[in-house]
Amino acid sequence: MNELIELFAVDVVARLRDGRVSPNEVLDALESRIGEVDHVVNALPIRCFDRARSSVASLLERPRGERGPMYGLPVAIKDLSDVAGVRTTLGSRVFENRIAEQSDLVVRHLEAAGGVVYAKSNTPEFGAGGNTFNDVFGATVNPRDTRLSAGGSSGGAAAALASGTAWLAHGSDLAGSLRTPAAFCGVCSLRPSPGRIPDGPLPAPFDVLAAEGSMARCVADLGLMADAMTGVHHAAGICSPPAVSLETAASAARKPMRIAYSDDLGITRVDDAILAVFRDFIDTLAATGIDVVAAAPDFTGVHETFDVLRALDYATGRGTLTDAQRVLVKPEVSWNIDRGLRLTGDEIAVARRAQGRLYHESAAFMQAYDVLVCPATSILPYPVEERYPGHANGLPVAEYYRWLAIAYAVTVVALPVVTIPVGFLENATPVGVQLVGRAHGDADLLSAARWIEELLAIDCRPVDPCVPPGTGRRGMS
Repeated sequence: MNELIELFAVDVVARLRDGRVSPNEVLDALESRIGEVDHVVNALPIRCFDRARSSVASLLERPRGERGPMYGLPVAIKDLSDVAGVRTTLGSRVFENRIAEQSDLVVRHLEAAGGVVYAKSNTPEFGAGGNTFNDVFGATVNPRDTRLSAGGSSGGAAAALASGTAWLAHGSDLAGSLRTPAAFCGVCSLRPSPGRIPDGPLPAPFDVLAAEGSMARCVADLGLMADAMTGVHHAAGICSPPAVSLETAASAARKPMRIAYSDDLGITRVDDAILAVFRDFIDTLAATGIDVVAAAPDFTGVHETFDVLRALDYATGRGTLTDAQRVLVKPEVSWNIDRGLRLTGDEIAVARRAQGRLYHESAAFMQAYDVLVCPATSILPYPVEERYPGHANGLPVAEYYRWLAIAYAVTVVALPVVTIPVGFLENATPVGVQLVGRAHGDADLLSAARWIEELLAIDCRPVDPCVPPGTGRRGMS
């Protein structure tokens, strides 16, 4: 593996800044690595290296001090966001031949900060479901075991990071779409507070359920990318200028003094193997003298609340698909759109009030703690051919996201959350946790996450894809 590939993003940027390596050399290293492994992993099905090299040429015309904080570092964009002049499918046959005319805000901000877009990462259709497969590009597999799911919906992003075809990867999250793949693949993610990283233009610019976020192999890299994604723009709806640099915060480890923890947030069942690693992690924290308390906000009613808010989101964003387009859409998406279109005013009002209550209670709870810790997923990575856990045993489509409850509960209360790996099972399967911060406490959360990361010293270097004997790359339909 090329030495550059194993470096963290902040280290590659340092080399770009002082001239030890050029942006074109960095792109060459990535292109070579993609050629070595992505035919197995299928993380980055859309590549735009000609566009990337053109961007580098423009960047190099600027004085060194004006090349932005990313200084020509390549970044992968999830195939739910538009990149001007590049194929953008949303993982759907409805849009499989679409070329975006204009980049989304998050892409524009990254490029303004000196980021270079070289590829689009795979995603399930419209980002729906925790398993990354679609009828356009097929399935993305987990580099740590290619029989297994990489998670979703930012599965392509996580798999690229884990297999060394990305240093930084953009992702997005509604029901855990940053957190589940980060946990499954053994990388890190940041789902920030609403308004921190703007997106758009969107049909519902004031919604707080979905969020844009950064994915990386270490906490410092999360902060670097989060700052580069930040910017104020009228099209973003909820958007506020940051008071503190997240890159600075993520580089300044600070020990949290009081941590709350929960095995399951009181709303789901978590696999015993995950709990064993999680409890060892809690013991490790307690051994440092941190006041570690078994406690969590009251999430009563979160399932019903999320069901309605998610359905409303699908009706708003996808309810305009024509009958001819709907024929091409997978059943999980179609069901969620229909569920949203059937909502009554009373159902929406009840869910909005419930979300308000859950937010206020959770935000108040967090005033007594620096961080709330819980598992990032309730199950371990499962066979990639299974559309969603339990599907093979006849679970109805309506249950396709219920296994994501431990993540979507945090979505509902709109608190910032960092996911990091905290250990591995004997078969090298990673286990990740959610580190949940105070409302709008993104900077403090990243500083705490950096301290915990240093305490654990987990090896987050990329891996060569593990293809068990007798298996090959798996596909799905």
